[in-house]
Amino acid sequence: MTTSRTWWLVFLIMAGCAAVEPAPVEERRPTARQAPAKTPVATANASATPTQKDLRPDSYVVKRGDTLYSIGLEHGFDYREIAKANNINPPYSLRVGQRLDFKNLKTDGTGTPIGEAPATADTTTEDGVVITPLNTAGALSPQPPVEATPLPVPAPVITEPKAIRQPYSLQALNTPTPAPTQQPNPATAAPTAAAPTAATVPAPAKPADATTPEPAKPAEAPAPAAPTTAAGSAEWMWPTQGKIIKGFSESGSARGIDIAGTMGQPVVAAGPGKVIYSGSDLRGYGKLVIIKHDNTFLSVYAHNSNILVKEGQQITKGQKIAEMGNTDTDQVKLHFEIRQQGKSVDPMKYLSGNPG
Repeated sequence: MTTSRTWWLVFLIMAGCAAVEPAPVEERRPTARQAPAKTPVATANASATPTQKDLRPDSYVVKRGDTLYSIGLEHGFDYREIAKANNINPPYSLRVGQRLDFKNLKTDGTGTPIGEAPATADTTTEDGVVITPLNTAGALSPQPPVEATPLPVPAPVITEPKAIRQPYSLQALNTPTPAPTQQPNPATAAPTAAAPTAATVPAPAKPADATTPEPAKPAEAPAPAAPTTAAGSAEWMWPTQGKIIKGFSESGSARGIDIAGTMGQPVVAAGPGKVIYSGSDLRGYGKLVIIKHDNTFLSVYAHNSNILVKEGQQITKGQKIAEMGNTDTDQVKLHFEIRQQGKSVDPMKYLSGNPG
């Protein structure tokens, strides 16, 4: 009877274990790694200081009497650049109503032509991955300096006098005890330095009187900075010597200043640049030289008797470019202009002193 009950208990326990449901198993699969977000690509000229925004029109419609030379001067472009951008070949004939495109000749305010994409500092691999160089300039911040803690100076060890046991006698009692000598500290004493004597020790300096402070030295005035042009280059110089016989005026076809002189007098470049025109195709200017200094400024030299430079030639500041004359005018003089994006500006704002 007892055996049968035992088997029933074993049977019930096994049945109960079979009825328990297994724990749910959750399948975990590796998820796809999320691609890092792209950071803005830094351009190579991000640190460049933007120049003045180009306000010139994107195009121009040719009117009666226009030439490619006059259009280039009025808008501050090289006439050959206009011809190339609009597929115009020599002798650069124009027709009334023709539209000239200037968009690719303008700048975006950073000195880069609008039609050109700025250069970037990133690289692209064959599989299309863009690699941007890391800027590690501020990745590691300098740690604050740790002050060195000086080691404690050990106390001097007294090695003398040593107690010497002597037998008692009258002679030992009357013998004087030698004075103790102090050993130098090896941590502070130099190995070869001799101990200074009283004759060699300098007297302490007399402290300054606190009631009479030393007068402060006057601060030196900073040297005046050299005047600069709006283009950021060195100071413009006078193109020739003489008396100004006509000042700047925004009215009229030729806006600038007139400087009187003698026939054949030297005419020099007011600043460094490139000759973009040399000839006598513009009515009212005679023998003319135009220099392009940058994407914003041109300088104009008119009525010369002789021209000494060619188109495309690089010019330095103060270089002789022509000789004064009276071509297409009634007297010997130099007509000088400064143009900012094709618009005439007062040269006296950029020239210092007098022409002579």
